[in-house]
Amino acid sequence: MGQSASTALITSRRDSIHSSHRSKSKFTAPIISMQVEEQTEFVFCEEPDYISDLPDECLACIFQSLNSADRKRCSLVCRRWLKIEGQSRYRLSLVAKSDLLPLVPSLFSRFDAVTKLALKCDRRSDSIDDRALAAISSRCRNLTRLKIRACKLVTDEGMEAFAQNCKALKKLSCGSCNFGARGMNAVLDNCASLEELSVKRLRGISDHAAAEPVGPGLAAASLKTICLKELYNGQCFGPLIIGSKNLKTLKLFRCSGDWDKLLQVISGRVTGMVEIHLERLQVSDSGLAAISNCLNLEILHLVKTPECTDMGLISIAERCRLLRKLHVDGLKANRIGDDGLTAVAKYCPNLQELVLIGVNPTTISVELLASNCQNLERLALCGSDTVGDAEISCIAAKCVALKKLCIKSCPVSDHGLEALANGCPNLVKVKVKKCRAVTCKFADWLRMKRESLAVNLDSGEPEHQDASVSDGGLLENVVEFHSVPNQMPLPSIASSSTGRSTSFKSRLGLLSGKNFVACTFRRWSGVAYKRTMIGTRWANLLTKEMRIAFSKRFGVCGHRKREILILVCWGGGSFAFLDLDVLVIPRHRMDYLSRISVGDALMP
Repeated sequence: MGQSASTALITSRRDSIHSSHRSKSKFTAPIISMQVEEQTEFVFCEEPDYISDLPDECLACIFQSLNSADRKRCSLVCRRWLKIEGQSRYRLSLVAKSDLLPLVPSLFSRFDAVTKLALKCDRRSDSIDDRALAAISSRCRNLTRLKIRACKLVTDEGMEAFAQNCKALKKLSCGSCNFGARGMNAVLDNCASLEELSVKRLRGISDHAAAEPVGPGLAAASLKTICLKELYNGQCFGPLIIGSKNLKTLKLFRCSGDWDKLLQVISGRVTGMVEIHLERLQVSDSGLAAISNCLNLEILHLVKTPECTDMGLISIAERCRLLRKLHVDGLKANRIGDDGLTAVAKYCPNLQELVLIGVNPTTISVELLASNCQNLERLALCGSDTVGDAEISCIAAKCVALKKLCIKSCPVSDHGLEALANGCPNLVKVKVKKCRAVTCKFADWLRMKRESLAVNLDSGEPEHQDASVSDGGLLENVVEFHSVPNQMPLPSIASSSTGRSTSFKSRLGLLSGKNFVACTFRRWSGVAYKRTMIGTRWANLLTKEMRIAFSKRFGVCGHRKREILILVCWGGGSFAFLDLDVLVIPRHRMDYLSRISVGDALMP
């Protein structure tokens, strides 16, 4: 009875509302609140569903512009969206554990258009086996990209079944797997369109004595990129590299064995490579001389190859005159220096990016690089004992096209970096790290001098604490935001350890700069706020509405005691905020903040 009476009241009330507003407007509010017998009832009024009129192709385009989490939410709206979202998903990443096999039929019945698949398993868990990989490949015959990680139960048989089903594969990336050369050769023989191959820690080819050569296969004609990482016997891929006539990029990372002889054979057969990475590899000047046969080489990375000297770099520079990017990590062995860099400056005028780590250039080579390489846009000098103020001044005076400059662990000072205030007119970013002679005051001065320049300074030493923090120090995990041009730079606060728990300190951070009011109170932009002078510092006194909003946002509205807002303020309009899990802190928790200056604690 009560329910039917309530329904009758709602219906009559709805009719009266519709009749009273019919002449005023054709718009109908989506939700109308009503009170019946001291309870709130809602009446939902139907509106035209324009989304239902959208074609499936339009919805698919919309879904493709969303991230994975939003796509999952959209698939729960209705059955139509579930179907369209599944049919329009081309990229899929799965946790490849052993319990995936029963789900394969239903999973790939929904996602039947997948072309890019990632199968990743935890190293401590049991991965999918050959049966699961074969079942997946039989339902994804249009697969073009596969990334497989830590699937230890996949053997050569599983890779052979996969290769026979997915012959349109263009990119394969495998790591920490147990299949060997036979499984890899099956992919190379069946996937004639393969363009990129990345292999890392392939345990099935670790036995040097019984190593079976890999390649070349049908894929050698189409391969453009080969990347080998951490292989005990990576040289068994030699036939594949030699047979890849169209190879453009070769990356070798931490692969054992002497590579000089193999590089000599490779460079004699494959001369069109434009990018070569050699990292922690046993290669000497003879290997670099072989690489110099690649006359179209544009990118070269020599990372921690201590047997390479100036002679090898000179041979590269003299013949590879199209070089655009050069990275050299010399391990501070002093085997690559002014002679090699002088040759680069002389023969490689198109150089755009130069990274020197553990290399000790002097003013001689730096001046030639700055003068001859007029297209140099990115320069990084790290761990050099000879790069000082004179070298930086030379760079500032002559590197006209330079846009990004990184200096790390070099004996430079404020005096040398002052040249950047007027030099390098196209410079947009400067990063200085672990240079003890460079001070924060200079960084602030440089920001004021060139407002468009982003200056990132990390001196590597603890700075003096601010007056508002005592010797004990409470601030941990400091986050700095640079001030906008209309604000004064915010002094930095160093972190120091105390006896307090790390869980408390990890929740206590510092947010500063960049228009404190705009970034912190954006959600309550319509609420007015006041400024008042306390001593020589500015502080914000929030209105009651703001305190209520903060309390609801951070869940402290249940406390009966009055709440205290902690502000740390400096002159010039720059503000910082102590974020202790909540922005509005209950008064009974003030014992944790006893080290804060009394002038900074305000009772709203």
